[in-house]
Amino acid sequence: MISNWSAKTVRTIRTPSAPVTYGLIALCTLIFVIGPASGLNPVYGTGDELLAAQRAYFRRWGVVPAGLFEGHARAALTPATALFVHGSWVHLLGNMLFLYVFGVLTEERMGRVQFILFYLGCGYLALLGYAAANAGSEQSLVGASGAISAVLGACLALFPRARVTSLLPFLFFLPLRFPAWVVLPFWAALQWLAAGRAANGPGVAYLAHLVGFGLGCSFAWVRFGRTTRVRATPATPAPEGENQP
Repeated sequence: MISNWSAKTVRTIRTPSAPVTYGLIALCTLIFVIGPASGLNPVYGTGDELLAAQRAYFRRWGVVPAGLFEGHARAALTPATALFVHGSWVHLLGNMLFLYVFGVLTEERMGRVQFILFYLGCGYLALLGYAAANAGSEQSLVGASGAISAVLGACLALFPRARVTSLLPFLFFLPLRFPAWVVLPFWAALQWLAAGRAANGPGVAYLAHLVGFGLGCSFAWVRFGRTTRVRATPATPAPEGENQP
């Protein structure tokens, strides 16, 4: 499911400035391109040599649940470093798309400093929660999806009436617009169902998505409470599609 804010929604507030969101996207992309997972850096070789380099890279910078709670300082840092490592182009592009769509307005509402602390803190706790639930696993876990899920949860609390354009597979990928309070809980429900089926250990970290989503929604609700409503302000009419983040 790929989502985007409608132009009508964005026009109700001033054009957002989100240097932290853009910086996170740039940093994650740069780290991926120069790392072995992209396949673009000749330093890591090709074939079996590249696969071995990828496995070693993920174990070094990703979260390995079985080793996380052994008391080593380096292992305690991996829930933070794993947020900037991605396993494939599809993994990277999917996460960065969601971060771009939902991170811009969330950062604008929270402020730069609070947003980056929120992003890193929720992302760390989401991966930590996943590792605790799979404490015996030796499989490394990487990706920013726990932190981005927290951003989605915050958006639900901050902008519940914002209209989101969604592409739903069971409706033949027709672009349909729904309020965020419909789309985001539906997304969370899908993660819950998928997490229930992923009983054999790590794969896609659906549990990390759920933990992040819950943390993000709870934080935004407690921190901003009833001040989260977006109020329409007079704006110069713009052509449809203009000002979309």
